[in-house]
Amino acid sequence: MFLDRVTIFVKGGDGGDGCMSFRREFKVPKGGPNGGDGGNGGSVVVRAEENVDSLAALAGHKHWRAGGGSPGQGSNWTGKSGDDDVILVPPGTIVRDADSGDVIRDLTTAGESVVVAAGGRGGHGNTHYKTATNRAPREFEQGRPGEQRTIALELKVIADAGLIGKPNAGKSTLLSRVSRAHPEIADYPFTTKYPNLGMVSASEDVAFVMADIPGLIEGAHAGAGLGHEFLKHVERTKVLVHLIEPDPQDQSDPLENYRQIREELRLYNPSLVDRPEIVVVSKAELPGAQETAGRLQQELGSAVTCISAVTGKGLPALIAAITRELAALKDPAAVAE
Repeated sequence: MFLDRVTIFVKGGDGGDGCMSFRREFKVPKGGPNGGDGGNGGSVVVRAEENVDSLAALAGHKHWRAGGGSPGQGSNWTGKSGDDDVILVPPGTIVRDADSGDVIRDLTTAGESVVVAAGGRGGHGNTHYKTATNRAPREFEQGRPGEQRTIALELKVIADAGLIGKPNAGKSTLLSRVSRAHPEIADYPFTTKYPNLGMVSASEDVAFVMADIPGLIEGAHAGAGLGHEFLKHVERTKVLVHLIEPDPQDQSDPLENYRQIREELRLYNPSLVDRPEIVVVSKAELPGAQETAGRLQQELGSAVTCISAVTGKGLPALIAAITRELAALKDPAAVAE
């Protein structure tokens, strides 16, 4: 199960109360105050974890409460602090305040974390109030309550290469051929309901993450066909691999389909059209594939790759092209040389 948005309630642990106590020992008259402080409450922490790829684990866990601090004790013993409650999320998760919509933290890298509900401070014991004129204080402090709020977690997939295109363009099939991912594949539109990730090995020491983004349709930028659900995942993709089907089932023009997807990207986020793009004609085993590639190449003025996930044609060249684009983003000077 893939889940990319969830709303949960979080509460930090309450601080423990301070203790009112006096030292009482044989032959020690007027021993004075010895009440210890209460322990601090634990905090609720959201942390990005490398091996987590969805928010599905949080679907049935809507309330998170950290441990409370223990009260202080006599002999100046400080109470035990409460344990933190850690929520593990995938890298690429945006943490928002659900009420205001403000971004608390964008966790883009594994290991990053943010405290979303701080624990309350433990109260002072009566030892804290001892003075030269108040040698037997009976004052003590109650623990502070922990913070509480409702937060919204939103996942935007982070991938090196993102496969975009119309439904049934062959994105899932391609991902299954070049990686160990096992996306659902069928011959009807909108088979892919959520992004699938796969690790592609270009060589012994070079690998990249490829994402299969669910198919886009006209009006996706305005939410048509769950467009916003799909387009937000494209935003974190470094290189776009645009697949065009040479013989669409709806008899539409492949070139017009290409222009339509580009326009949807522009309307949703203008910066997406400036993202490095590799144009690919899929299903090269079909008769019209070469003609479609030629028309696209003439319109774009750049090379267009033909691939077949069925026969394997063009797959090594495509992986090499993606690797070059990613290398150029990391070090443009090195690629130019």
